Amino acid sequence: MADWFKRTKQGLLGSEKKVIPDGLWLKCPTCSEYLYKRELEKNYWVCTQCHHHFRIPYYDYLRILLDGKFGEFNAEIRSTDPLEFKASKRYDEQLEEAVKETGVNEAVITGTGKIGKHTLVICVMDFRFIGGSMGSVVGEKIARAIDKAMELKVPLIIISQSGGARMQEGILSLMQMAKTSAKLAQFHDAGGLFISILADPTAGGTTASFSMLGDIIIAEPGAFVGFAGPRVIKQTIGHELPEGFQRSEFLLEKGFLDMICERAELKKTILRLLDFFYGNQTLHPDNE
Repeated sequence: MADWFKRTKQGLLGSEKKVIPDGLWLKCPTCSEYLYKRELEKNYWVCTQCHHHFRIPYYDYLRILLDGKFGEFNAEIRSTDPLEFKASKRYDEQLEEAVKETGVNEAVITGTGKIGKHTLVICVMDFRFIGGSMGSVVGEKIARAIDKAMELKVPLIIISQSGGARMQEGILSLMQMAKTSAKLAQFHDAGGLFISILADPTAGGTTASFSMLGDIIIAEPGAFVGFAGPRVIKQTIGHELPEGFQRSEFLLEKGFLDMICERAELKKTILRLLDFFYGNQTLHPDNE
C-alpha cells in the first residue's frame, strides 16, 4: 500500500502533495471517482460507485463470456488502402499503427466458443482499432462468421463497439452495411438465432446495419447507440434533445432494445436465452 503514493513537490501551506502513479488507478469519467485497476478488473471494468461501464478490449469480453477455448478464424485477413486515402495521416500508416498497438489485424475478432453446453459463433468489435470502425475487412469477417454459424447450425453473437463505417475506404466501407444485412437475412431464413450486444459506443453504419438486426438486442447500461451524434442532430433539427437521448435507457423506453444488462450478468443472461431457445439440445456435437 505504501508504494501506491509517492510524495513529491510541496503543496499548499507547505504540505506535501500526493501524486497517483500512472497505471494503478483510473478516474471514472462519470462520477470522477478514482478506482484501483485490479479491483476494477475484478468488477468486470464497471465503476463500483456509479456503475459506469468502461470500454474494454475484445479479449476481456471473451474472458467474461466464454467457457473454455476460443477458436479464432480468419485472423489473418487485413485491410489495404485501395483509395490511397490521406488526411492528417495516410490510411496505410493508420492501419500499421493500429495493428502494433492492439496486436490484432482488424477491428473485429471472430471465432467459435461455448457458453455452458452451447457452441456458438461470436464476433467482438474492438474500439481500440481505429475506433472500431467498419471497413471492408470487418464486413467480410462478419459475413464469414454468419456463414460459419449457418454451416455449424449454431447461434451467433455479435458484440458491437464501433464509431461507424470507416471513411478511409469510402463506398467500399458503406457496402458492408448491405452485405452484412443480407447475410443476416439468410441466417434468419435458415432459422438461426442472432443475439446482438451493444456496447458503448454503437454508432453510424454499424447501428444502421447488423447491430440493430438481432433477434434479441441487448445493450450495456449507459451505452451510446445511434446513427449521427447528438450535436449533429441538434444542429440539423434546431431543437433541444430529450435528456438521455441516444443512451441505452432511452432506447429501451422507446422500444428499440429488448433489454439492458449489466456486464456482470451478461453471461448468465445469454445462457438463460440459449437454454430457453435450445433446451437440452446439444449444438453441433461434432464441433465439441
